[in-house]
Amino acid sequence: MSRDPSLAVLAHGLGGSTDLPIPFTYALIGAAWTLTFTFAVVAFAWRKPRFDPDKPAHPLPRWVTTVIDAPVTRWAAALAGLLFAVWVAVASIIAPQNADNPLPGVFYVLLWVGLVALSLLFGPVWRAISPIRAVHRLLGWRSLRRAYPAALGYWPAAVALFAFVWLELASPNPGSLGAIRIWLLIYLGITLAGGLLCGPRWYGRADPFEVYSVVVSRLSPWRRDPRSGLIAIGNPFDHLPSFPIRSGAVAVMAVLLGSTAFDSFSAMPAWRNFVDDNSTSTLTATVIRTTGLLLFVGVVAATFWLAAIATGGVDRRQRRELPGQMVHSLIPIVIGYVFAHYLTYLVERGQQTIILLFGLDAEVNYVLSLHPSLLATIKVGCVLAGHVAGVIAAHDRALRLLPKDHQLTGQLAMMLVMVGYTFTGLYLLFGG
Repeated sequence: MSRDPSLAVLAHGLGGSTDLPIPFTYALIGAAWTLTFTFAVVAFAWRKPRFDPDKPAHPLPRWVTTVIDAPVTRWAAALAGLLFAVWVAVASIIAPQNADNPLPGVFYVLLWVGLVALSLLFGPVWRAISPIRAVHRLLGWRSLRRAYPAALGYWPAAVALFAFVWLELASPNPGSLGAIRIWLLIYLGITLAGGLLCGPRWYGRADPFEVYSVVVSRLSPWRRDPRSGLIAIGNPFDHLPSFPIRSGAVAVMAVLLGSTAFDSFSAMPAWRNFVDDNSTSTLTATVIRTTGLLLFVGVVAATFWLAAIATGGVDRRQRRELPGQMVHSLIPIVIGYVFAHYLTYLVERGQQTIILLFGLDAEVNYVLSLHPSLLATIKVGCVLAGHVAGVIAAHDRALRLLPKDHQLTGQLAMMLVMVGYTFTGLYLLFGG
């Protein structure tokens, strides 16, 4: 049997506009009105900033922090992540080299989508379970002590994240075992080399999965209390602005949001027909899909950037800084789109992956697919909740950053962009 067959990657979500319990047009109009109403309420009733990363949270008992920070706990989490990675590698080799191989499911479902759920529930978990960090610690590497260039910021992670979504959405054969293995080997080589050169700081800036986990964790209720350093629970909106403002942060968000939108768009018959009609070879089709993916990412980056700087009363330096200072408001939108788009994929294909990975004698429970109206309602709710949270986060940040005379007018462009994101997201998710 061939060692490198094409493996079909299952659809990310099931259901369409016909599964909505209300007409699709009503859902679009209702979502737009909800955002507009939310903006009107916060604009006139929310006159002072309320969210502050330095605001005290509610610390848990000290023993909780002691257990979590204990070396044995840290080592146990790191070794568990490393052993799981080794098992996935072994299972992908000894399993049938066809659709029954668990590697694509682990790569596209457990790693990409499951990481979002874990990071939202427990914080930046990849930092604790990263097999690369575990290898670094086991080998006792001493970096060459070259400082990580501050100008790079999150750009390495943005490039790596784009490489991931390119493999899934634009490459000739995203389900190929060989393609996934090559991607992972390149990822391991570059990430380990960067860690050896620049130390552990490289992982927090360049590892795409760690940066992704950190992004999502900013909406988690768990964090460190700024006064005591204890593990605490608090308002996620206070934690949200703590996302580090670094070069490349907008690019990271644009890749995450734009790729999800392109995923929906690429499933539309009109796009598929366009690719087929204008492709003379596999290379041509790949170039067309890559161009489409780049266009979606670029549109998200450009529209957000322009909306963030479209205000008066600020000098040139502050205007340049505004996109980075406002970028955390995209985090709820990214999370909302991920769950709206990939929830069925996570729950149902995730079960299948676990069954294949561990050889379990069990069947997949298609709990969501069997209730399409409920699934469609959840999808709309995720998109809408993400945008409402984004509007609130952006408004509060604008109150802290913009001059008083421009605190309202300076948000209008951002509000229009978010309404546009909502319309586009729901249309691509259901209308296509």
